[in-house]
Formats: sequence, structure tokens, C-alpha cells
Amino acid sequence: MAYWKDVWEFTNSKEYEYKYAGKYGAKGEKRGKRKKATPEQIKRQNQSNREKKMRRLIKANFIPDDLWNTLKYPKGTRIPLEGVREHLKDFLIALRKEYKKRGEPLKFIKRMEIGEQGGIHIHILVNRLKNAQTDLIIQQCWQQGSVNHESIYEHGGYKKLANYIVKLPDEEMEGQLSFFPEEERKELVSYSTSRNLIRPEPERTEYRRWTVRDLIENGPKPTPGYYIDKDSIHYGVNPYTGMSYYHYTEYRIEEINSRSSPPWKEGTWK
Repeated sequence: MAYWKDVWEFTNSKEYEYKYAGKYGAKGEKRGKRKKATPEQIKRQNQSNREKKMRRLIKANFIPDDLWNTLKYPKGTRIPLEGVREHLKDFLIALRKEYKKRGEPLKFIKRMEIGEQGGIHIHILVNRLKNAQTDLIIQQCWQQGSVNHESIYEHGGYKKLANYIVKLPDEEMEGQLSFFPEEERKELVSYSTSRNLIRPEPERTEYRRWTVRDLIENGPKPTPGYYIDKDSIHYGVNPYTGMSYYHYTEYRIEEINSRSSPPWKEGTWK
């Protein structure tokens, strides 16, 4: 096999990943020498993979005006994790009922987080209802305190949100986690999703005779109706696998938004 191409297709963008041996993936070219990765390098690579997986999960299921919510307790309140679980369970039951009444499925990605004062709050991304004030409904269903809302676009886009959801605890958060039993710490730094999310998979094409010479020397050409984000173009050799790679993303010029007319400038939610 000379090389292969993976294409991840979403509503408003396509991501391309080429992997090949040697300079162009031509017949007879071999992969480079592989280096042994250090534990720190493996950790960084694993985190990068988690961020990429989450970004694609969000892109496959949500649009820029869907809501990223923070469910809060009154200031100074510290609810034990068991209590937070029960409150979250009640909230989701109530929210599902509201979505069901309107004939729409509830999709979500959620994670808990410890605040600066050591109290737990909940982050949850949900699909916005078509003909209802979703933010008011969420507040009505969360009866334990206030709710902050912002769209994916307002938060900074898919990439920034994905990185936040799967972020590793920093030194300050590690200190806060130390006050919780060990069996609870994992739950406080992980995420979970509704079962109805689409799990995106790429369309893979394998090539044996063609090479990526033209792609390397002249750059990628956009699909009609799309433009290529120049900052998304990355290529080189993975020192740990010895395989060469070429990545880029293209975006639909006229965004398709199935729930409302998009007021955003194209490409700003990368």
C-alpha cells in the first residue's frame, strides 16, 4: 500500500488526513526510522487524540448556536458528589420530558468540574430546540441554582470547546481533587454523553499507484462550494511511527444550519 486518505465529512466542513511512506508515498518508498517516545510525549499525543476525537464528536452532532451550559449551586454551597449525581439525574429526566413534548430528541455531552472554592458545578452541551426558548427551559429544569448559557460560537468554536471538555486537571485542580475520595476523582475529570450521538467515522480510500506529490508541491484544491483554511494545513513525519502525514480542513462557503439562519461569519467556529 502506497498511502491512504481519510475524509471526515461534517455538515459544514471536511477534514482530510493523508498517511504515506517516504516523501510522496510513491512505489518503493519506505517509512522513516521510528523513535521511542518518552512517557511525556505519549501523554501529549494521547491528549491530542482525545481533543481531536471530541472535536469531531461535537461537529457531527451540534451546530454553532447549540448551547453550552453551566449548572451552578448557590455561592458557598458544597454538595457531595452523590448529591450532585441525583440533582443531575433529576435535571436530565425533566429536560428529556420537555424535549419529548416538542417532538425533539435531547443530545448532550456533560462533565463535572470543581470550582475555585472547591464546590462542584456541571457543564452540559445540548442541542437547541427549534421553536422554544431552550435557555429558559434549561433554567426551569435546573432547580438547584443559576445557569450560565452561551452558544458554541460564543464560547470560541468547536476546537476550543472540545479542548475544554477533555482537559486534564492542572495543579490547582489537582489540589481540589485531593479533598475527594480516590474513587470519585475519575468521575470529576471525565465526560459522558447521551447514547443517541452520532459517532463519526472517516471514509477511507487506499491508493497503490498514485502519490501525493502534487498535493505536497502545489497544495490542496478545495471542493466546489468550499474554501480551505490555510492554517489547518500541516504535514511532516511522525517520528514515532515513521509515517509521513498531510492534514487540512475545508469549510462550506455558505453554511448549512438546519435549525436557524446563521448570523456568523464563515469559518470563525473552527
